Amino acid sequence: MKPARLAVLAIALVTGGLAAFLMSGDDKPPAPVVEAALPPPALPTTDVLVAAAELPMGQSLQVADLRWQAWPDQAVTAGYITRTNRPKGLEDIAGSIARSAFLSGEPIRPEKLARSDGGFMAAILPSGMRAVAIVTDTRGSSSAGGFILPNDHVDLIRTFRDEEAMQAGATETQISETVLTDIRVLAVGQIVQEKNGANVVTGETATLALTPAQAEIVTLAQKVGQLSLSLRSLADAGRGTDPAPEARADAGVTVVRFGVSKQQSRR
Repeated sequence: MKPARLAVLAIALVTGGLAAFLMSGDDKPPAPVVEAALPPPALPTTDVLVAAAELPMGQSLQVADLRWQAWPDQAVTAGYITRTNRPKGLEDIAGSIARSAFLSGEPIRPEKLARSDGGFMAAILPSGMRAVAIVTDTRGSSSAGGFILPNDHVDLIRTFRDEEAMQAGATETQISETVLTDIRVLAVGQIVQEKNGANVVTGETATLALTPAQAEIVTLAQKVGQLSLSLRSLADAGRGTDPAPEARADAGVTVVRFGVSKQQSRR
């Protein structure tokens, strides 16, 4: 065989072997096709007046405390102040007093505000109620050890001497009875809300939210005896399940003689 043919054949064999080697490798998978994520459809929004920062109860609202924030239309309720229904809502609300605390970004609702042309206590007092202060022991002996805070609910217990029993020749007799139940505490001393994580608040007075009839009962009870506050559980506050004092007119009372308590009938 001629040398030229041998050279051509050798070249062909080398080329074929190289091609076979290259084809024997694993094929790389095709690069995944990345589809651009489509942005979610824009929801219709409405500007709602919200608190620009945390607002404690009793704070006089200023323009800097409020701001407009876009709010989804489907989440807007009838009680919200919107730029649509009150274009000057920010200016109109400025100067009002917060009757309860607002969180930052919480929508401003008119029912949680009060006018600023009166006293603070009158502003936070619910309609139809009266604020009455009772004297308490600063050591907490008549206020659940001092653990009663504003906005807690309490029962009022009156302790007094049984003058009839004493006139009849008996030893000194002390009687205690619950005169009112589930009463909201507005303030303890000059403090109207918990501050800086304080757990205990003591003061010489406790201001209670009472109906006019309850205010008369408490005023009289302070004149003829000593009042103590009994703290109610949060689970019981506002339930109003206790019987009214009038329904317990025939119930027994606790008589304390020489440190020993005894239950007896009122009659």
